[in-house]
Amino acid sequence: MSSASCTTCPSTAGAAPAPTEAHWPAVAALALGVFGLVTAEFLPASLLTAMAADLHVSEGTAGQTVTATALVAAVAAPSLPLLTRNLDRRAVMLALTVLLVLSNGLAVAATSLPALLVARVLLGVALGGFWSMSGALALRLVPPDRFARAMALILTGVSVATVCAAPIGAWMGEQWGWRSAFWAAGGVSLVTLAFQLATLPALPPRDRPDLRVLAELLTRPDVRVALLAVLLVISGHFAGFTYIRPLMENVTHLSVGAITGVLLGYGVGGFFGNLVGGAIAERSERRAIVAGGSLVALLAGVLLVGASSVAVTAVAVVLWGFAFGAFPVGFQTWIVRAAPDQAEGAGGLLVAAFQVAIASGAIGGGLLVDHVGAHGGPLFALGSVTLGALLVWRHGPRPARQA
Repeated sequence: MSSASCTTCPSTAGAAPAPTEAHWPAVAALALGVFGLVTAEFLPASLLTAMAADLHVSEGTAGQTVTATALVAAVAAPSLPLLTRNLDRRAVMLALTVLLVLSNGLAVAATSLPALLVARVLLGVALGGFWSMSGALALRLVPPDRFARAMALILTGVSVATVCAAPIGAWMGEQWGWRSAFWAAGGVSLVTLAFQLATLPALPPRDRPDLRVLAELLTRPDVRVALLAVLLVISGHFAGFTYIRPLMENVTHLSVGAITGVLLGYGVGGFFGNLVGGAIAERSERRAIVAGGSLVALLAGVLLVGASSVAVTAVAVVLWGFAFGAFPVGFQTWIVRAAPDQAEGAGGLLVAAFQVAIASGAIGGGLLVDHVGAHGGPLFALGSVTLGALLVWRHGPRPARQA
């Protein structure tokens, strides 16, 4: 294992001088941006049945609104740092948040699946660019010994979004139609834009990644292992998560109110999982990812055999949310520590892998759901996450003394 796998702190070899003071309001602005993006990205999971009925498509087809966002984000993540390498990062992040605002507005107005897909494409551009640069910017906003804490704060946006987006989206969809949830997401994105305008400092371009840099990053063993692990673990997770509502409706036979409550539990579990995952990742991102992956695989197996039980399903979904909380902070910490000298480029590759994984999980899970029923999501998750957790256990980063 190379020295880049040290899990104590990001290496500074080849990197610009680290900041000596933490800019926590700016870190909070990045967290709010992540919150707005993830809220918009995963709203379809809680609105899938209503969206499919309104747009006159199958649930598996409606799930491809997640796929469209993910595929575009997979292209945008490595591309935008290259295309904007001469621009101040503050201006770039603000422009991406403007795209988020536009995406939510178009989703509200969409009356057909193609129209909704246009909105989701814009979201994919914003998502890919914002995610790819957030880790690198965190590295510039706080001292090295506070980096894992800053990443945990930024990724708390993911957990808070899952607390809010899934249950509130399901409830709003039932009360006022699925478009009302995107109205609310649009309001959140406007607040996000205002807060970022007030707090983000000027961040002149620094890494200046190019295609040669991306190619060089792919020659690093730690980077390659991280990307493969993301593909396996995240595709499995999202195969299960994207189609969790059909499982709860068609197998567990829960009411909309009960589904809302379970999804709230999932989000609360994710919030605490992010905190626990961040604490573990400060010491070992490998252990954080393996622990989360092992628990997701176990819970997928439980849902395969016990989803007809209300109690089993509710507990399994809540614990699934807790387990997922370890993944974003674990993988983000891993990739930035593996390539601190080219953090933006490495972040772009990581986000591309995340989005390809989300798309493959949505596609694979959708095919299984349409052909074998609602158990298809957990079935995909069980196989894929198990393989990913084994890969990280065998080849994930270890402290230098263990190398």
